[in-house]
Amino acid sequence: MEIIAENRKAKFEYFILEEFEAGMVLLSTEVKSLRERKANISDAYVIEKNGEIWLHNMHIAEYKAANKKNHKQKRERKLLLHKKEINKLIDQIKITGVAVVPLLTYFNNKGLAKTKIAIAKGKKLYDKRANIKQREWDREKNRLYKN
Repeated sequence: MEIIAENRKAKFEYFILEEFEAGMVLLSTEVKSLRERKANISDAYVIEKNGEIWLHNMHIAEYKAANKKNHKQKRERKLLLHKKEINKLIDQIKITGVAVVPLLTYFNNKGLAKTKIAIAKGKKLYDKRANIKQREWDREKNRLYKN
C-alpha cells in the first residue's frame, strides 16, 4: 500500500464510527499527479447526489507534463462502492451531527487508487481537550519509564 495523502485532522476532529474503502473515478492526468503524491484531502468531504457518493474539495495538483487536456484541481470525484455501502452512507448522511469524511488516499497492491472514508461524529471541545490531555500523559509516562 502506497499512501498518497492522509487527513490527520479527521481523527482529532471526529469520532470514527465506521470505515469504508472506495475506488475513485479519475482522469489520466489525475492518476499521474497522484503518483507524484501531489494531493491534499484535509478539506475534503463526502456528499450524496442522485443516489451516488461524491468526494468534494479534494485537491489534486495539475500534472506538469500535460498539455491542454489537464484536469481541474478541485473537481468533484465519484466514489465507487457497493450498493449496500452506498445505502448505508446515504442513511448516515441524513442524520444530523454525522459526517462522512475521507481519511486516507492510497494506491493498493494492484495499483488502483483508493480512498478510505469514514462515518464520523463531531467531537465537542471538551472531548478534544481530553484527547490532548491523554496524549500528553502518555508521553510523560513514556519519558518516566524510559529514565
